[in-house]
Amino acid sequence: MSPYQSKLLIKPDYSNEEYIHIDPESAGWEHLHFAARNLEQFEVFTIDSQDYEYALVVLGGTCKIETSKGKWDRVGRRADVFHGMPYTLYIPRRTKVEVQAVSKNLNIGYGWAASTMDFPIRLIKPEEVEIELRGGENATRQINKMIPPGFPCERLVVVEVFTPSGNWSSYPPHKHDQHRVDLNGNILEADLEEIYFYKITPEDGFAYQRIYTDNRKLDELIYIENDQLVLSPEGYHPVVSGQGYTTYYLNMLAGSAQSLASTDDPQYAWIKDSWKYKDSRVPIVSMEMEK
Repeated sequence: MSPYQSKLLIKPDYSNEEYIHIDPESAGWEHLHFAARNLEQFEVFTIDSQDYEYALVVLGGTCKIETSKGKWDRVGRRADVFHGMPYTLYIPRRTKVEVQAVSKNLNIGYGWAASTMDFPIRLIKPEEVEIELRGGENATRQINKMIPPGFPCERLVVVEVFTPSGNWSSYPPHKHDQHRVDLNGNILEADLEEIYFYKITPEDGFAYQRIYTDNRKLDELIYIENDQLVLSPEGYHPVVSGQGYTTYYLNMLAGSAQSLASTDDPQYAWIKDSWKYKDSRVPIVSMEMEK
């Protein structure tokens, strides 16, 4: 493993309350923080958002949430990310939050970035999440859009992606590492920091992610296991799921705009026009499957 790759791959440390944690200083970027933790039944976790906006995703289990701006008695229902659609809580700045585990085990992931604006607190329920089946053939994957571009917040974008066994994802390779607009001010590409937080089933599986820039100043191929996190600070960042395993990743992004505007690697952009069908294995989770 190169010294640069060791900075991009974050492995879980279950001896800590937050078994994954990154901040701008450790990541070497400007905006995005992220953490994940497990809570036992009745255990409480608190947030004081101060001058940050947060997105909290229930990865598995159920909880009760009380805040200074509203409360919800039961949030979450899927046992894990592979068995249902997500609940996501958007938390604006200057908000106090208490999360109490209701189920025996609660797994949550949350990201945050500095905010200068006020927005309403909002619980995004499973039935409000838009599903997109993106790509084609063995690059078909499912995207669940919880906090997409256009959501009332300042910087955060949150989606989760399911990639079937052997399929490619974030493909063709794309990048979002410079802010570009056209003559009308429309965003052509945003400068975004991004995390990929992985879950793999069965848990002994793996995925690979490549991160590379046009000039190859950065060019890393990263082997990924369950509960690991990959930083994407710049460059293109395709993923492939190991044969026999389904790969999930939670994407959180923050940067120059609340946008997902990106640029495909021109060497591989032609692949989009070659797809003739969608992989029938997606969607992997849906509201219909929960009934």
